[in-house]
Amino acid sequence: MSALPRLLATETKLFFREPILVFFTLAFPAILLVILGSVPSMRAPDPGLGGARAITLYVPIIIAMSLALFALNSLTQLFAGYREKGVLRRMRTTPVKPRAMLGAQLLMSTILSLVTMVVVLATGRLAFAVSLPRHLPAYLLGYLLAAVSVFTIGLLVASLAPTGKSAGAIGSLLFFPLMFFAGLWAPRASMNTVLRTISDFTPLGAGVQSLQDATAGHWPQPLHWAVMLGWTVVAGGLAARYFRWE
Repeated sequence: MSALPRLLATETKLFFREPILVFFTLAFPAILLVILGSVPSMRAPDPGLGGARAITLYVPIIIAMSLALFALNSLTQLFAGYREKGVLRRMRTTPVKPRAMLGAQLLMSTILSLVTMVVVLATGRLAFAVSLPRHLPAYLLGYLLAAVSVFTIGLLVASLAPTGKSAGAIGSLLFFPLMFFAGLWAPRASMNTVLRTISDFTPLGAGVQSLQDATAGHWPQPLHWAVMLGWTVVAGGLAARYFRWE
C-alpha cells in the first residue's frame, strides 16, 4: 500500500477513538435538525422567506455547520495535537511527505462528512418532509467544493497552530463568523443586501446558496463556485507552504 491509503486508514481509526469529536461532527448536526424541526414555527410557511418553510432552508445550513465543525474543531485539534505530542516530529524521519499527511486528513474528513450529509438529508426528508435535492449532480459538486474549501482552511489553522488548544481557539474564532454568513442565525433569504453580498464571498455562504440552488433544481451560480475554488486554492496552498512538523 502507498503512504496515502495507509495514512487514511490510520487517521480514521484514531478519529473514532475520540468519542466527543465523533459525536459533534457525525451525530450532533442531525440532532440539531430534529430539535429545530420540533419548533412549530419552523415547519410553517414563512411569508418573510417567500412562503418557504424555515426547516427547508436550514437543512443545507446544518450541513454547512457539520462541515465547519469537522474542519475547525476536530480536524484542527487532532492535527495540532499531533504536533504538540511529537507525533509529527517522529514522522519526519519517515518517507512521508507533508502533502501525503495533509491529503489523508482532507480525504478522511470529506468521506466522513458525506456520511453526515446523507444522515441530515434523510432526517429532513423522513421527519419533516423536506424535499431531496432535485439536481443531484449539482448538489454533490457544490457540497464537495464547500467541503474542500472549509477543510483546507482547517488544515491551514492546524498547520500553523502550535498546540491543540490554540488550534481549537482559532477554529472557534473562525467558526462563528463563517456560520453567521452561512445563515445559521438568520437565513440568507432574510439578510439585507450588504450582508448577503459579504456572505457570497465566504466559503460557507457560497456553499449554502449552491446547495439551496441545487435543491430547487438549478445549477448554482458560477460566482459561488469560483469563491469556493478560490478559498481552496489559497488556503490549501498556504497550508502546504507553512506546514511544520514541530
